[in-house]
Amino acid sequence: MNKDYPRSARIGTQIQAIVSEVLIKKTKDPRLSGVSITDVKMNADLSCAYVYFAVTGTGDKRIKEALNGFKSAKGFFKKTIGNELKLRYTPELKFYYDSVLDSGQKMDELLKSLKKEEDGPENGEDNF
Repeated sequence: MNKDYPRSARIGTQIQAIVSEVLIKKTKDPRLSGVSITDVKMNADLSCAYVYFAVTGTGDKRIKEALNGFKSAKGFFKKTIGNELKLRYTPELKFYYDSVLDSGQKMDELLKSLKKEEDGPENGEDNF
């Protein structure tokens, strides 16, 4: 048994790959277009997979659309995972929006604005 990479992490990685592939190749729901899976965390007994996703576009409306798309396709995802992984029990899927990318984007914008302030006016005028 490899304690550095527990079974729950290995199963989570496999589920991430399966859900990502299904999103790209098999899902026709427009609410799930532009959605990518950023991470999957498993609980210790492998009964639940917490699937984190990011969306292209912004706004709460877009996130809600994606969550509704996942909700309606949950059975399809679960069946596909069950067929591919051959586990005794297929884990319950719970989908969550991954806001880490938003935080990174906000930080990037803040750093860019600080850089502009540091560089001063672009037209050579001094502000006294």
